[in-house]
Amino acid sequence: MPAAREREIILRIKEGSHEAFRELVEMHMRQAYDLAYGFVNDHDDAEDVAQEAFVKVFHSIKSFRGEAGFSTWLYRIVTNASLDRLKQRKRKTNRYVRIDNPESMQAMTSTAATDSIDLTMHMERALHELPTLQRAVVILRHIDGLSTRTVSEILQCSEGTVKTHLHRGLKKMRSLLQFVKEGTS
Repeated sequence: MPAAREREIILRIKEGSHEAFRELVEMHMRQAYDLAYGFVNDHDDAEDVAQEAFVKVFHSIKSFRGEAGFSTWLYRIVTNASLDRLKQRKRKTNRYVRIDNPESMQAMTSTAATDSIDLTMHMERALHELPTLQRAVVILRHIDGLSTRTVSEILQCSEGTVKTHLHRGLKKMRSLLQFVKEGTS
């Protein structure tokens, strides 16, 4: 979307236009959802995170100064909401496999299913093995295709830090995927 059009919509939202806000949500919901999904790896949680992010946008839009692009601001909000969701999930996670839970039992016992999982599934798993900041950098830089500078603005760190986390994250993913490749060969 042209920046001038986006600025006009944001101005209308600041003036109280709910229609303009709906338009903004329609334009950016997919990228918010995709980014959230990259973090939380769950469709329902990703939808919740994206919606929570837009609620925050609605309540905070008057403080948006436009120094960075709206997408950068939105990505920062979605990233923070995603990290909050992961923290909540971590606190609630039951670390034991329950015998009465068929999905966890299947995950433990189904080698045939495990052997047939495609590379995409392995890549998602490898991505979710990364520490949070490395995962954020890999998602924003390689999956969303953002520049190193934009990623550094979103994550509020230097470009050098982004490059370091990207290098380490990709190296760890390669290592994890190599292990999978050797295990299935």
